[in-house]
Amino acid sequence: MTSLRDCCSSSSGRRGAGLHSTMLRGAARGARDTFTLLLARSQYCNPGLKSLSLRSEAPNRSFSTHSTYTTDTKAREENKKTIESLYRLSVDVKKIRRLKEWVLLQEVAYAQEVAGILQEMGADEPAVANILERCPEAILRSPAEINAQRALWQLVCQNEKQLIKLIEQFPESFFTTGYHKNQQANILFFQELGLKNNIITRFLTSAPNIFYSPVEKNKKVIETLQRNYLSLGGSDANMKVWILKLLSQNPFILLNTSTAIQENLEFLQKSDFSDQEVLQLLSKLKGFIFQLTPTTMQKSMLFSKNVFKCSDQELKELVLKCPALLYYSVPILEERLGGLLKEGISIAQIRETPMVLELTTQIVQYRIKKLSALGYNVKSGSLKSLNGTKKDFEVNYGKIQSKKERPMFNPVAPLNTQD
Repeated sequence: MTSLRDCCSSSSGRRGAGLHSTMLRGAARGARDTFTLLLARSQYCNPGLKSLSLRSEAPNRSFSTHSTYTTDTKAREENKKTIESLYRLSVDVKKIRRLKEWVLLQEVAYAQEVAGILQEMGADEPAVANILERCPEAILRSPAEINAQRALWQLVCQNEKQLIKLIEQFPESFFTTGYHKNQQANILFFQELGLKNNIITRFLTSAPNIFYSPVEKNKKVIETLQRNYLSLGGSDANMKVWILKLLSQNPFILLNTSTAIQENLEFLQKSDFSDQEVLQLLSKLKGFIFQLTPTTMQKSMLFSKNVFKCSDQELKELVLKCPALLYYSVPILEERLGGLLKEGISIAQIRETPMVLELTTQIVQYRIKKLSALGYNVKSGSLKSLNGTKKDFEVNYGKIQSKKERPMFNPVAPLNTQD
């Protein structure tokens, strides 16, 4: 069986230990590169995860930043009034004490007032308790701050019923009140840009960081995208639709700098991609290309070129066919290629269907196992049956299964009839 090590032996000999260390350093970046909007909210709420671009101008401004509050749990006693209020609201105080005891130590808190505002918006007692358990820092926000945030979110919510539902689902996003002016200015800017309110509410809950930057910064990024779209051959008539689609798919574009965006586009052009091909890559990658750097893209392309032993032109065609070769870091590509080779799949097969590299090793193994149970041999067949989304795979699997179970029909065989 051909191994990935054998396929890359000529290049690995030249790079030696240097490549190995580079790959190790790239692991963290690779994890960052693979984030998607679907992961954005969980990563944002966990201060231990850094999904944002290292070149982003926006600081890490999670709600849980509480440097203005005391966290010395040994030197302070819990606020008895706060504890009593939380018990009256049926809040699990033990849970708060276990996870965020520092909240209970603050001399000033507004548990009853916050609960009252939430109830005004339509939250029942269990909903209020759940919100405060998930986001206990909410009780440190004054009624004035919360009412201001309430009015702000009402700019894009249909009614208070929708608003309270969003607060129940994403309390951390709502109770981040330190950037009110920037949030308001950015909401108005997005509305002027043409984004629908339901899209803006999705941004508020899953990508709240983009509202914390000054609106001038976000405008500059949008202007850079618009200017480059036109310079790459895009039309004025389609520009608005293109920008809105790009933002809807990946609002985190706004966390990048205009300089970083320009550098990445220039790298693609210097790599002999035509203007039309650059636009094609931007659309396929949904703007995630701006989270990369010219260095990481160059390393990924060089790795693929060495593995597939192809020319510059052939590499470009492979990247256009499978942008994952450009987007994923070397360690991720190496892991996925290695997983495929271990299953007996050849480099030639992977080159023929490179989109299979968009799948994790675990997904590939699962799909191979299911297909093997039907007698389908991926080692000798096409990898197209492995490829695609979960829905695509289920459709292909169903076709193979029905073909296997379909009885053979002999048109000249006698029929058994009964009088």
